[in-house]
Amino acid sequence: MSGNERRRMELLAEVKKGKLSVAAAGRVMDVCYRQAKRIWQRFKKWGDSGLVHRSRGKPGPRRKEAKLRRRVLARYQERYPDFGPTLAAEKMHQEGLVVDHETLRRWLMGQGLWRVGRKRQKHRSWRERKECFGQMVQLDGSHHDWFEGRREKAVLMVMVDDATNCTVARFFEEETTHASYDVLEAWVGHYDLPSSLYVDRDSIYRCERVATVAEQIAGQEPRTQFGRAMEQLGVELILAHSPQAKGRVERRNGLLQDRLVKEMRLAGISGLEAANEFLEKEFLPALNKKFTIPARSSVDVHRRGSWNLREVLSWEESRVVAKDWTVAWEGRWFQIAAEHERLSLVDRKVVVRKLRCGTMQLVYEGKKLLWKELPARPVRERPQPRKVGRTKLFKPKKEHPWRQGGAAAGKNFWRTEKARGAVVKRARHQAVAASGQPPLRSGFPPAATA
Repeated sequence: MSGNERRRMELLAEVKKGKLSVAAAGRVMDVCYRQAKRIWQRFKKWGDSGLVHRSRGKPGPRRKEAKLRRRVLARYQERYPDFGPTLAAEKMHQEGLVVDHETLRRWLMGQGLWRVGRKRQKHRSWRERKECFGQMVQLDGSHHDWFEGRREKAVLMVMVDDATNCTVARFFEEETTHASYDVLEAWVGHYDLPSSLYVDRDSIYRCERVATVAEQIAGQEPRTQFGRAMEQLGVELILAHSPQAKGRVERRNGLLQDRLVKEMRLAGISGLEAANEFLEKEFLPALNKKFTIPARSSVDVHRRGSWNLREVLSWEESRVVAKDWTVAWEGRWFQIAAEHERLSLVDRKVVVRKLRCGTMQLVYEGKKLLWKELPARPVRERPQPRKVGRTKLFKPKKEHPWRQGGAAAGKNFWRTEKARGAVVKRARHQAVAASGQPPLRSGFPPAATA
């Protein structure tokens, strides 16, 4: 019995004892006098069971036929054994088996084919959606066995607008900077450039190295190639501190891992090109039509402009020009053309840019330079090292002018001169000692005085 019926039983028991009138009991039960008399008559005739609603335990007038229930459950086990009740109900509706998803959920739970499990979560603060379309777009890579073993695992790069849930996605082999560039270019092709991007703290978006001295002087944080490109485009790059912070794209990943996998299984898709074509032409239009909601403001804040995404979404590094006007980059050498001689590029920094298609560019102060790639490393002349050790003395011949006499008489002449000088020096010392006076610094005896 329900609480209301149990309350009526207590009141009618007091009426039966004579402590309460039928009219008073009707006022307490909030029914009219005629209805109170009907309830009293059923209570006197059938007792407590007369107060229970007569439709209880009987089949409802809107219940589905048992034959339809058996067909739906059999079809579910045959074709959609791992589908959720909502998606399975949608697919069966396309086949002509019309059943509500909640009805299907009860049938599956009654047969033990579906369980409801909930996990406890940490407390999170709710963040309100952005007001305008394009104000913030969440970007994330979803790693999953999308093809259920029909090919190697792939990653789905997903972008979701925070205000409307509008979605753009592409399949790639790995989550790389190249993949982030491509999916962003796809978004810009559909809706133009967003005001900000909300991403995780992957190494694609956050640089782990310490800032250089030049960056510290300029007050800049170290950036990745993706961060550098977003700064050039004027897009604010916001780093999330947890997966729950960008829950919009995380929930969309869960929906895609459920629905997209099954849709590709039904379509027999097993390749990246076919999967991307299926996403672009069939799945994403239907998904956006079903799950996109209107933004609170009708203003679209996507920025429209003439950006050269082909050059901005690239890899750029600074290199110093050598004295032979060559630039080295990743084991390759580029010779700058002589047409740029007036720029005096030696010992100056130029930007080496690699596009996503593999094309190389050399840029100096926004101007593209002419160059050619050298087949090998240029050989530079190096000074010969000095020889260390004893050198061989040069001995002139007898007929050499140096040996003809005078100051150039040779070794014997200098031996004679040295012996004569020693005799003179010895005589001077003897003269100084005989005079009794201290010798001068020059070694000569002091001059005689008057």
